[in-house]
Amino acid sequence: MTLHQQIVAFIGSGVMAEAMIKGLLNQHLLSASQIIAADPNQDRGAELVERYGLTYTTDNAQAADDADILILSIKPQMLGHIVPGLRRTAQDASMILSILAGVRIRTLADGLANPSIVRAMPNTPAQIGQGITVWTATPEVPDEQRAGAKALLGALGEEIYMDDEKYLDMATALSGTGPAYVFLFMEAMIDAGVHMGFSRKDAEKLVLHTMRGSVEYALSSSMHPAQLRNQVTSPGGTSAEAIYQMEKGNLRTVLSRSIWAAYQKSVALGDAQEKGHEKRSLDEP
Repeated sequence: MTLHQQIVAFIGSGVMAEAMIKGLLNQHLLSASQIIAADPNQDRGAELVERYGLTYTTDNAQAADDADILILSIKPQMLGHIVPGLRRTAQDASMILSILAGVRIRTLADGLANPSIVRAMPNTPAQIGQGITVWTATPEVPDEQRAGAKALLGALGEEIYMDDEKYLDMATALSGTGPAYVFLFMEAMIDAGVHMGFSRKDAEKLVLHTMRGSVEYALSSSMHPAQLRNQVTSPGGTSAEAIYQMEKGNLRTVLSRSIWAAYQKSVALGDAQEKGHEKRSLDEP
C-alpha cells in the first residue's frame, strides 16, 4: 500500500526506466494508470504504451505537474537542458528520485527547487530484477515517501540504504560499473577457451554457467570468497598454477586501481555538474 494512488512520472524512458516500470508492474506495486513516461522519442513512447499500457508524453513539465513522485532517468549530461523547463512543476513533487550517475543531491535540490531528494545508483542486472541499488535520501523526504523509494528500488532487485551521500560515488564505481568488469572477465575467459580449442558457443556456455553457478554458490554460503577459492585450489594443482599467474600479473592491483579510477571519475562528474549548475544560476537574470 506504500505507493497506493501515487502517480509516478519518469523523465527519460530508457533501459533503466523500463526495467523499473516492468518491475513495478510485475510486483503489482503500481498499475499502468499510475505511470507516466516522458521522452522526446515518440517511437519509444509508442513502444512503452503498447507494451505496458502506461501514459506517455513528450512534455517533461506536464509529466512532473501530474506526478506525486518524479523519477529522473535521463543521461546525466542532459540535466542542464531539462532543469529550466522542469523547475516550476518539479518543486511540487513530494519526492524526486534520481538515478543519474555523479549528480549530487545539492545540484538536484537547488536546480529543481525541491529539497525532497532520493539519490540512487542501480546497475544493469536490474533489467531482469537481479540488480542491486545503493541509495540515500535527504531529511526532507517524508517517512511514507522514503518507504515508497525503498519499494520502487526494490522492484529492481536488492537495495541498500546509506545515510551519507558519499557512498553513492563509491557504489557507482563498485556495483554501478561493476557489471562491465564482470563482462570483461567473462570475455577474457571465453577467448581463452577458444584459444585452447573450444568452439565459441561451447566456451560461452561453459563460462556463463561457471560464473552463474559460482555466484549462486557464494550467495548461498556463509564463507568468505577466499575460503571458497581455497576449496578448489589444491596444492600444486591447476587452480594454484592459474592463480599464481594472475597474482604475478597483478590482477588484484589492476582491478583495485580500475575501481578507484571509476570512483574518482564519478566524483569529478559530480564536481563538474555542481560547477555547471552554479554557472547557470549566476547567468540567470
